[in-house]
Amino acid sequence: MTVVGLRAERDRLEAVRRYDILDTPPDGAFDRVAALASQIFQVPIAIVSVVDSDRIWFKSHHGLDVTQIDREPGLCASAIMGLEPWIVTDAVADPRTLANPLVAGEFGLRFYAGAPLTTHDGFNLGTLCVIDREPREVTEQEKDLLVELARVVVDELELRRNARLAVASAEQRLRDVEHLAQALQASLLPPSLPTIPHLTLAARYQPASRFEVGGDFYDVFPIDGSAWGFVIGDVMGKGPHAAARTSAARYTIRAAAIHEGAPRTVLETVNQALLADPSAAADAPFVTALFARVEPGGTGTRVLFASAGHPLPTVLRATGSTEVVGTPGTLLGVLPTVDIADAVVELAPGDTLVLITDGVHDSGRPLRLQQEGLEDVLRGCAGLSAPGIVERVHGAIAAAQRDDIAIVALTANWP
Repeated sequence: MTVVGLRAERDRLEAVRRYDILDTPPDGAFDRVAALASQIFQVPIAIVSVVDSDRIWFKSHHGLDVTQIDREPGLCASAIMGLEPWIVTDAVADPRTLANPLVAGEFGLRFYAGAPLTTHDGFNLGTLCVIDREPREVTEQEKDLLVELARVVVDELELRRNARLAVASAEQRLRDVEHLAQALQASLLPPSLPTIPHLTLAARYQPASRFEVGGDFYDVFPIDGSAWGFVIGDVMGKGPHAAARTSAARYTIRAAAIHEGAPRTVLETVNQALLADPSAAADAPFVTALFARVEPGGTGTRVLFASAGHPLPTVLRATGSTEVVGTPGTLLGVLPTVDIADAVVELAPGDTLVLITDGVHDSGRPLRLQQEGLEDVLRGCAGLSAPGIVERVHGAIAAAQRDDIAIVALTANWP
């Protein structure tokens, strides 16, 4: 084979690979074409073949049990060399085929007609061929019918290739969306929890979908030398609009916490900032948030907090009892005046404060967890520290999560 011929064969084999047809399972569509060709030509054998580098593989083989043969003695390898049907009316009298093992051997081939499977960009993948052990003639009409049937086979191959490409493209778009959502979501959460003396911290965030940015968020940051700010919140909705609202709420809380002493004042400042945001539409999503000023100490931890429409914290005492603390307040970003009250809870060594978003209450199986179910789970966590408690709560709802969830826990350490 010349250099030009080798290059052409290399390109042809690349086309074969693109169609991803070799060694695929039997397929009714191709079997029906082969059976129809057998009926039209009134021959016992019809084959849809694909010519590989060293073999001829049969996608369909009507009237023949063999699934492939070596390329060298195969007539299909000759039929793909041109664009017109390759016809042998009497193989023992045809100089092109009389020495072929399929003709001279036990198989006894006498008649062969093969139309190349020519792709839309001009590559011959294989053939649609009909075979008989008796010589026969072929009319022009039969040639035309064979060519049309071969085109049907190619159209089916093209359809399947395009479907695979469309699926692959859609999957890539989903991966891109997932990566973007994960990157944006990560920017709305702290990269890691800090190490705070006298406290053990744990948090878990789980969006409802890998492909959307959730509205739940949490944050932990230093306020001064003796206090830390803890935030957990929820922005109605999902996607970029909710993400922008989340970012505005989170960073406004960080800034306000430095200048304002009372948690309720911090949340009131956030409310005014959300209402004044020029980029926020009239139907901008509302925000619920809980902000706590945490002052850890060796003999216990003081938590001063306020809630703006957010689920109230639950305290799991070292004794195994639970209690809900605080007062519900007005959600943020809707009304110019909000009703928010400060509350204080003291954590003795071994006590844990658990903060959640409402997705935790709304998840669970068979019924939604709700506050009663959450407290049942927490009572079963007696003796566990923050990481174990967060994992236990998440485990109670993970199999039936209905919304984005965030769980934050802080345990006052024993001296």
